[in-house]
Amino acid sequence: MEDLTSVYPTVRLMPKAEARAIRHGFPWVYGNELVLDRRTKNLAPGSFAVLEDANRTPMGVVTVNPESRIAARMMDMDPAAEIGPAWLRERLAVALAHRARLYEAPFYRLVHAEADRLPGLIVDRFGDIAVMQPNAAWTETMAEEIAAALVEIAGVTTVIKNGTSRGRALEGLAEETAVLVGTAPAAPVPVPMNGATYLADLMEGQKTGLFYDQRPNHAFAAGLARGGRVLDVFAHVGGFSLAALAAGAEAALAVDSSAPALALAGQGAEASGTAARFASRQGEAFAVMEALAAEGERFDLVVCDPPAFAPNKAALDKGLRAYERVARLAAPLVAEGGYLCCCSCSHAADLANFRAATARGIGKAGRRGQLIHTGFAGPDHPQLPQLAESGYLKSVVFRL
Repeated sequence: MEDLTSVYPTVRLMPKAEARAIRHGFPWVYGNELVLDRRTKNLAPGSFAVLEDANRTPMGVVTVNPESRIAARMMDMDPAAEIGPAWLRERLAVALAHRARLYEAPFYRLVHAEADRLPGLIVDRFGDIAVMQPNAAWTETMAEEIAAALVEIAGVTTVIKNGTSRGRALEGLAEETAVLVGTAPAAPVPVPMNGATYLADLMEGQKTGLFYDQRPNHAFAAGLARGGRVLDVFAHVGGFSLAALAAGAEAALAVDSSAPALALAGQGAEASGTAARFASRQGEAFAVMEALAAEGERFDLVVCDPPAFAPNKAALDKGLRAYERVARLAAPLVAEGGYLCCCSCSHAADLANFRAATARGIGKAGRRGQLIHTGFAGPDHPQLPQLAESGYLKSVVFRL
């Protein structure tokens, strides 16, 4: 029988590298853990190799990028695996089976990178359209094969490549958005979620066009909003406000610095039949919160879902101060006995740090809060227990 381990070249761990952690599921090899000899350095970014430990025992097939801080990512623990169309179809079928069990309608994150054993690949599904983010070099070189597998396994008719993420620059990849299969949607795509209809701009919007990760947190907050007034800060396309209105909120005010995002939120309110109770205010979030406080405004539910203030460890201290400031400005806007929901999508800020920063902000505003709920990303965003970065989203809800 032919030895398939010869299909790929070999790369080797340094003796000091944590081989045991990789064997137990940690999916990355950093540049200072890999023997970067001339042969390894000459491997094309995105190519595949068999990873060996320092004793030359094969550990699995990795994708290599000598130009990235993450020099290798585990693709398959089987050293004889061959990464091609059949391998892609099998991995996608496993990912799809999980989502099909979770959701009746085909609107979800279909592939969540390392947690779905497709490192660096994000795929969000919008009915018969898939939007993929190829954030690792191998996903860029195999983009056409991935698109073909999505058509075959998921039955989508359009595949859009959104190459605008921060992660691509770290891999040496250029920004690019392109339609790989089918035709670009002529208008924003309606997405049913939590009883509301959202409008996702798949070609020009942030990330893939909509944030599915917040679905369970939208639902929990919406349950607190029935009959009350809601303030949705950093609203994007109305994630929390539209869900709250669908659940029976009396009124919702969405605040965002992006006019196009707020326009989509307004169109979503129209499509959801809740436009009469929806209002928006464009502006920088901190300034708008200060202005609302000066106007004496109070809300039964205030939600703050800012961008990643701490996208990496270097930005952690500054990011935590920003989260504290969010809570300090938001807390005075919460009516007595009302609720404050604060979110973080920064993987550098863990739950304990984020929760503490939020609590400090509430205290500095002169309010006292009970922590009543902690939320995370939905189950279509599985976490890889060995990789903290896969559990980036946190939501804390206080009653003030």
